[in-house]
Amino acid sequence: MIERESFFPENKRSVSGKNWVFRKIDESQTLMISQNHDLSEIISRVLVSRGVSNEDVNNFLSPRIKNFLTDPMQLIDMRKAAKRIVDAISKGEQIAIFGDYDVDGATSSALFYRFFQYLGYKAVIYIPDRMKEGYGPNDNAFRKLKNDKVSVVITVDCGTTAFQALETAKDLGIDVIVVDHHKAETKLPLSFAIINPNRMDENSDLGHLAAVGVSYLLIIAINRILRESGWFTSKKIAEPNLLEWLDLVALGTVCDLVPLRGLNRAFVSQGLKVAHRRKNVGIAALSEVAKIDEKINCYHIGFLIGP
Repeated sequence: MIERESFFPENKRSVSGKNWVFRKIDESQTLMISQNHDLSEIISRVLVSRGVSNEDVNNFLSPRIKNFLTDPMQLIDMRKAAKRIVDAISKGEQIAIFGDYDVDGATSSALFYRFFQYLGYKAVIYIPDRMKEGYGPNDNAFRKLKNDKVSVVITVDCGTTAFQALETAKDLGIDVIVVDHHKAETKLPLSFAIINPNRMDENSDLGHLAAVGVSYLLIIAINRILRESGWFTSKKIAEPNLLEWLDLVALGTVCDLVPLRGLNRAFVSQGLKVAHRRKNVGIAALSEVAKIDEKINCYHIGFLIGP
């Protein structure tokens, strides 16, 4: 086995003159991963230091969504929210998407808009003015949406702690569906549904998802209900290929700095492949402005496209 010291300069100092300090790891686990997966020792050491076991190496290096995706309906309020949205679409009610102004909120909003657009349904997008309205839902925004005949509002990347605004929405007769990932308080605001893996009463293992990841799960749930109800057959249209929108999920996930593990890692891995095809006009345009002329990677979306 190659000695770890061989990977560093003889004086064991960095170019800035700092001493290298080796993290203590399980050497037997390093050797096992190196031999079982035909990996160099340095790669094996990095994997072990990141907590990757021998059994999880393939899922870490080549993550596939199907290996991590659980039934979205297991999340609290998921089925209730999906059914309400399907009902609104079927009855021709006006749905609005209230998104946060950061990348996670913007990509979540775009994701829903693209999905609804594919269904032949036009949703309203409302992004609050950062300087005038601040973060999250507000009373005036809901009043404006009510005047525009909106009956269902999906808040993305916000809403979990918007007690006053959601109470106003309820008084106005608006059904609010919160799709969020921010840590919730013990008490939740009044709303039709709150889908948040970080609710205090939620026991899923999806708390690491960004809002765009939670939004993607809701879209999967909506799509399933539409399929089971025969909606696609009656409309004579094919089901959407939801994988085509993973570029948006990857963008929001990376830019929100959530842990790249499990389902997040799979979303980003597959989403980068979609982004590289540059079929999304917006991402393609941003890539051109950023002068990205190579295969899009995490650096590009985190430091060039995202900002």
